[in-house]
Amino acid sequence: MRDAVIVEAVRTPIGKRDGALSGLHSADISAHVLNALVERAEIDPACVDDVVWGCVTQIGEQTFDIARTAVLSAGWPEHVPGVTLDRQCGSSQQAVHFAAAGVIAGQYDVAVAGGVEMMSRTTMGSNNIPAAFGPAYLRRYDDVVPDQGRGSEIVADEWGLSRTQLDEYALRSHERAHAAQQRGAFAAQIVETAGTFLDEGIRPGGTLEKLATLKTPFKEDGKVSAGNASQISDGVAALLVTTSEYAAANGLRPLARIHTAVVTGAAPMPMLTAPIPATAKALKHSGLSIGDIGAFECNEAFAPVPLAWLADTGADPALTNPLGGAIALGHPLGASGARLMTTLVHHMRDNDVRYGLQTMCEGGGQANATILELL
Repeated sequence: MRDAVIVEAVRTPIGKRDGALSGLHSADISAHVLNALVERAEIDPACVDDVVWGCVTQIGEQTFDIARTAVLSAGWPEHVPGVTLDRQCGSSQQAVHFAAAGVIAGQYDVAVAGGVEMMSRTTMGSNNIPAAFGPAYLRRYDDVVPDQGRGSEIVADEWGLSRTQLDEYALRSHERAHAAQQRGAFAAQIVETAGTFLDEGIRPGGTLEKLATLKTPFKEDGKVSAGNASQISDGVAALLVTTSEYAAANGLRPLARIHTAVVTGAAPMPMLTAPIPATAKALKHSGLSIGDIGAFECNEAFAPVPLAWLADTGADPALTNPLGGAIALGHPLGASGARLMTTLVHHMRDNDVRYGLQTMCEGGGQANATILELL
């Protein structure tokens, strides 16, 4: 039987809003990562059957199928196609799932999966218009339009999470990311971009007192602030997916097998809880238990998301986002799924972790979950 394995995984450093990466066109920075990926894997891009690329804000320079534009911008042969998809924040995690499915089905021998979001250049939410939610949708949901910020406050309330707990979690994310950066844990996964290797959003040395002064924009006297939510960011990440058989025949060394890949939905408001049933679904499909997993990546869109997920799944907090998460590193929407997976697979290799699980909340009340097996 055919399988799907990850041969290489790379990413840019994550740039803060209007930071070092912000001067780069979305297609050009995507092309930069595509070329770094095949160079590190030592393969000819001519053998790539498809590039599956996530991008959420598909307007302006991120429209017109940016995957295809990136392929051509990279100088790859014109026969290499590209397709762009939007599953909101999980877009590039879904790109990996589609690439793996294509490889296992025999439609591809080699595929690239990843994504881009240059949030400095394409304003978040600028492609969200009221017309997206028609009369039937609004009747079903009592005229409530999805809002992730308000949803995060609902999750915090329903799980009984305090402002202090959210801020403590945020400080821990920065501490872990800073420690990882200092010891070089990101070095093998990052390709130099715009003259830097460093993720720009990490802020060590914060205090609860300082975080407590930040406003809560989604709810008066609420709990969620800019300090315990993900950052607006720029970035790209990509993974090379093939079969074990193809890898062996072509001298490629797989890093991990895509063991299980699932997706599920939940209520569109508060929309942030779907990682909980997605994790349960992935474990059921895989035959594994939560205790079999040695590393978790649960996207830190807002601090209530991983905290509620931890409470319901029983995952070990020490094994969850061990190198920090989006609160510290940033959340370039269409790239985040591939960024998390790139970080996860390198962490698994560096620490001899057999199984890793990744999940993330997504707009509209959805979540992907992926289990990787170290090879």
